[in-house]
Amino acid sequence: MGRRTQAERDAATVETGFALFVATSLAGAVFIAVTAPVHFFGVTSPSEHTLNRVGAIVAATVFVASVVTILVRYRRAGRPKVDRPKVDQPKADQPSQPGRTKPDS
Repeated sequence: MGRRTQAERDAATVETGFALFVATSLAGAVFIAVTAPVHFFGVTSPSEHTLNRVGAIVAATVFVASVVTILVRYRRAGRPKVDRPKVDQPKADQPSQPGRTKPDS
């Protein structure tokens, strides 16, 4: 696969952080949605513990599925294109000083 550039490593780090942030947000929202009857409507009895357990299991499943989905999609997209300057070719038609229209004026 070869050595990765700093830009490629940075892109992978950002993508990993994004995956963790999105997965945590989704898992939290799912947990709140599943356990809402317990917290907001005062449901008591054995169903209180059952809803909390189900909420935790579903939230964990959503977290793992989200992280895996995002990182697999990133990996399939391939390495990001990094523009590397070409040293061999001088830039044509670039003014040598700002405000000038010709390179040698």
